[in-house]
Amino acid sequence: MNKMYDRWLLLITVLLVGFGSLMIYSSTSVVTPSLAKKNITQFFYFKKHFFTMFLGFGIMFAAYRLKPETIKKLALPLLIFSFLLLILVFIPGIGISAGGARRWIRLWPSTFQPSELVKLSMVIFLAKYMSMQDYRTDSFVSFIKPIGIMAVFQVIFLKQPDFGATVSLGILTLSMLFLSGMRLRYLLSLTVLAVPLIIKLVKEPYRWKRITSFLNPWDDPQGSGFQLIQSFIALGSGGLKGVGLGESKQKLMFLPETHTDFIFSLVGEELGLVGATVVIALFLVLFIKGISITNKAKDSFVYYLSFGLSIMIALQALINFFVVTGMIPTKGLPLPFISYGGSSLLMNMAAVGILLKLSKGEDERKVIDRTRDMVIRKKALRAVYGNRS
Repeated sequence: MNKMYDRWLLLITVLLVGFGSLMIYSSTSVVTPSLAKKNITQFFYFKKHFFTMFLGFGIMFAAYRLKPETIKKLALPLLIFSFLLLILVFIPGIGISAGGARRWIRLWPSTFQPSELVKLSMVIFLAKYMSMQDYRTDSFVSFIKPIGIMAVFQVIFLKQPDFGATVSLGILTLSMLFLSGMRLRYLLSLTVLAVPLIIKLVKEPYRWKRITSFLNPWDDPQGSGFQLIQSFIALGSGGLKGVGLGESKQKLMFLPETHTDFIFSLVGEELGLVGATVVIALFLVLFIKGISITNKAKDSFVYYLSFGLSIMIALQALINFFVVTGMIPTKGLPLPFISYGGSSLLMNMAAVGILLKLSKGEDERKVIDRTRDMVIRKKALRAVYGNRS
């Protein structure tokens, strides 16, 4: 008898995607004179998003049809494919530049950001790697291999440049290694070694300007602090119940990137604290449902994969919430399922499709008993720590 997939997980995803479509239309329905000159109508962005949403549900269904063992076999080929796509952004005629960054490739009928695929590919690869029999949490070699792969991708991200993707991939990788039981001294040593590099990176003039404007945006209210101040105004204007759906004033050329990175500010303005709290609650329940799959997993690959996918979505949402509320410096990361941005939506829909499949449980004849793996790891840890008083 086949188990049903997690219907709550599907319902929450549909609610978030549907709500995102509504907010994207609200944020782009007012056509300014400058947009009118480019023949952009009130439905321009909504139509493009609707097409991406339709494609996203198709990808979610396709991912749902994949068996865990098939996903496991695709881990390395998918990682290599995502690496090749990432290199294509630097090739003239294929890669597209915008806002001083080169992060997209031309893909009919729109564009695609390979860094989003890299994060999904890395989660699948790490899940496979950490579920292998020769993976040891007390081995420096087992630790350095995924760190090396992560570093290669991060170097390319920084060449684009995409500091947000660099940080996200680092946190995602270290979180999964920590979950596996990797020795803390390895993780802490890497963190200490990374500090000088991080300091050097943040000292880049434009990044340093973002940090100073984050600490006190009112020092430069018409420059580097403008976007954050306008986000504060949007959130503050909403009050408890909001100014009403479609009634935002900040979207009238005041708050930049209203339909992408700062769409949560629009939610707070139009729907108030109530609407913003509902959105946060939906993401929280989505994360809890994902972690519940992890806790029920009998196979180590499923265990790590479900955790990684849940963290991938939750981390991006959390960073976006922190950015629009001024808790961390501005990063170009969209809000999953809600922001306008096809690459993010497609990859997150694929992640949900995989989670839905994993929520059904595995074929018991093909399951690798996770308890056996845990026993092996406990023996390895006991060999290291057992004789210490």
